[in-house]
Amino acid sequence: MLSFILSIFPIILLIYLMVKRNALPSYVALPWIATLVMGVHLLHFDTDIVTISANVVSAIVAVQTPITVIFGAILFNRFSEVSGATDVMRKWLGNINPNPVAQLMIIGWAFAFMIEGASGFGTPAAIAAPILVGLGFHPLKVAMLALVMNSVPVSFGAVGTPTWFGFGPLNLPADMVLQIGAVTAFIHSVAALIIPILALSIVVSWQEIRKNLLFIYISVFACVVPYFLLAQVNNEFPSLIGGAIGLFISVWAANRNIGLAKVENTLDNQAVTTSQIIKALFPTGLLIAFLIVTRIQQLPFKAMMNDTTVWFSTVLGSLGTFEISQGLIFSLKNIFGSQVSSSYKLLYVPALIPFIITVLIAIPVFKVSGANVKQIFSSSLKQTKNPFIALVGALVMVNLMLVGGDHSMVKIIGRTFADVSGSNWTIFSSFLGAIGSFFSGSNTVSNLTFGSVQLSTAETTGLSVVLILALQSVGGAMGNMVCINNIVAVSSVLNISNQEGPIIKKTIVPMVIYGIIAAVSALLLVPLFYTL
Repeated sequence: MLSFILSIFPIILLIYLMVKRNALPSYVALPWIATLVMGVHLLHFDTDIVTISANVVSAIVAVQTPITVIFGAILFNRFSEVSGATDVMRKWLGNINPNPVAQLMIIGWAFAFMIEGASGFGTPAAIAAPILVGLGFHPLKVAMLALVMNSVPVSFGAVGTPTWFGFGPLNLPADMVLQIGAVTAFIHSVAALIIPILALSIVVSWQEIRKNLLFIYISVFACVVPYFLLAQVNNEFPSLIGGAIGLFISVWAANRNIGLAKVENTLDNQAVTTSQIIKALFPTGLLIAFLIVTRIQQLPFKAMMNDTTVWFSTVLGSLGTFEISQGLIFSLKNIFGSQVSSSYKLLYVPALIPFIITVLIAIPVFKVSGANVKQIFSSSLKQTKNPFIALVGALVMVNLMLVGGDHSMVKIIGRTFADVSGSNWTIFSSFLGAIGSFFSGSNTVSNLTFGSVQLSTAETTGLSVVLILALQSVGGAMGNMVCINNIVAVSSVLNISNQEGPIIKKTIVPMVIYGIIAAVSALLLVPLFYTL
């Protein structure tokens, strides 16, 4: 019993520190909790200092993967702002159709869906919400809509980081991670039949929703169908490609007024030219092209970028063996003489390719000055400081909670949860994921933090590991609706003060409904479509 209390206490304390009045930000709370977990290992579990130190170093190496993706995503977003591409996109999207439902679905749903797939990390709300406010929508209602809408694509945000990296420490087989993504997308797709409607109801009347229901579902299915299909074969493309396809179909339908009630035309049809739109879409198109070319199995690039053949190797004293492979995979092996190793795939991690390369190619196309280029890179680097600290804390905590095999902290927590909930854990699983993103602001951090607990609980209860981890990922996405970080970010962008409480009170309802949909889907629908 004492082992369970000491194992669960750091998680409970983390939640408390991040939700209390004057809450600590994740970049402060997570490193402190990681330090606490180290203390528990040393004083209660008698873990040797070499194992602890090796896992800390491993976390510092492993964190390069998500932090470079975050840097690339922020860089791409900053470039789009400074170059004027985002401004052109705003004008174009805002002048497609005067119907408010069309504007909310195109910008708040489809456009945000695509941006989530490319950038993630709160970017969609920051870009989409100001466009909607500029069109005359109420800022507070727009903030709520943006938070609720930005849930379905989140598990595959930032080119799939929450899925392929979030569950990385569990060392699952690649085909299992792919199946987790497929089931995750299925549950999200079921929720997508209801969640956008709930989001719209915050801003417009139910009467307006009924009048424009056909267009709403054209836009929903235009994103969700390719998203679901891609998730069956890939963990990186679903939100990005699904959102891009959905955006163009939604724009096409809105231009022809398909499924939309007619309203008075108040648009400026001369806002942007076709050539300006094409130029503004060039960086996103290039980004997608790079991703496709480097991820298709039949092309040689994927194998080249993942080539583990050792090209260079040297011993770094007691630290371990440093290796560089022919695919430019940097590895630190046998850290401090232990079995712990970690690596970073320079070419395959979606950071240098596609984000940084895309920006470097686009700079001369948009004729961005040297001073602006310097500012774009320096501000992007500065913005990654706090996420870096938070992710190091999260990874150290997770790595140490996994130490000990059957006697690890996560196994102890998992066995206790299993004893209490039994086979009913599918009902609660997604809400644990939601708690993770609520306090951390990230589906990735939620999966890193609670993925091991969910895995242990699934194994102990005999439930499907794939299903439970899919529910964890869905929960991490739906938790974005009530996440303090996201609420503060979108409120800051829209200049809304002291409205965090009212926002949470409104967004927690669709979040709970999302969790119910996830549980029902897991119990009734998933077994019909998947052999788990």
